Amino acid sequence: MLDYIVVGLGLSGIAISQRLEDRNKKFVVFEDNSQKSSLVAGGLFNPVILKRFTLAWNANEQMKIALPFYKEMETKLQAKILYPVEIYRKFFSAEEQNNWFEAADKPLLSEYLDTNLVKEINPNIPSEFSFGRVRQTGVIDTDVLIKEYRNYLKNNNKIQFERFDYSALQVNEDSVNYNGVSAKQIVFCEGFGMQHNPFFNYLPLRGNKGEYITIYSEELKLEEAVKSSVFIIPLGNNLYKVGATYNNKDTDPQPSKTAREDLENKIKKLITCKFEVVDQSAGIRPASKDRKPMLGRHPKYKNLYCCNGFGSRGVLISPMVSEQLIRFIEENVQLPQEIDLQRFNKKHYKA
Repeated sequence: MLDYIVVGLGLSGIAISQRLEDRNKKFVVFEDNSQKSSLVAGGLFNPVILKRFTLAWNANEQMKIALPFYKEMETKLQAKILYPVEIYRKFFSAEEQNNWFEAADKPLLSEYLDTNLVKEINPNIPSEFSFGRVRQTGVIDTDVLIKEYRNYLKNNNKIQFERFDYSALQVNEDSVNYNGVSAKQIVFCEGFGMQHNPFFNYLPLRGNKGEYITIYSEELKLEEAVKSSVFIIPLGNNLYKVGATYNNKDTDPQPSKTAREDLENKIKKLITCKFEVVDQSAGIRPASKDRKPMLGRHPKYKNLYCCNGFGSRGVLISPMVSEQLIRFIEENVQLPQEIDLQRFNKKHYKA
């Protein structure tokens, strides 16, 4: 008998699987490639919400856990995943500059916000009011991470590429059985696909569609990430990722013409040099009603668990909450109330 079945291998599923590996647990992953939000993610790790100059939820703790996690993954997979990249926030007014300085005076933000403003970072990105630099930022290559981790699991016979059939899952008192695979526990890491999961679709999961375009520009020669009305992220070889859109009305996973036009218009206002759109990607981010992750045990079936609801910050959130969930299961260490899915059970779960 296995210790775990894991369903889904985006950022959540990878983090859960790695925590299980750290504990020498026997597990198998089921993955059907249906959810693309992790693959199309921008991959930026940034502790600061740059619209309001505030610290993201639990960002300090997330940073302390996430960076060692991804460095460990680089060693494990023998692949380059983590790239330190500076982020510069373009200011649009003197008021924004003042707000930046005020935020930088706050103890939790002072280590991230540089008070030495930069007049120019690139001749093709003009700014009348300078730029603010964010420290300790970078990019996780989620595409390489997911592909290499899938290959790792495949080489170790720990993954099956097939759609999970919920009707075939038998839940027993102290185990689960799925098409002949028996395990003590099962963890669902399905992202927005959780809407189809009959065990956890009672949770108030909200889809937030994000789209990016990739542009090619020989003239731009930008090495830093820039935040304006959009992010522009250097990919190397004169390629740049531009995004992202946020649309909580559209749940079609395919790229849209409207989003492409919107992103093109915004990048035209940001940079003054020529560029060409060479690609577009889209994914549905899984978000919760209160914008916190949803983790924990099913209210009825005690060996069914969920790890979901990371929104647009899965790169930083997943290493932290995966450890919290596995400690909850293995060591009975209680989950923080703000992320425990029990906060929704009374209102949303009907037995």
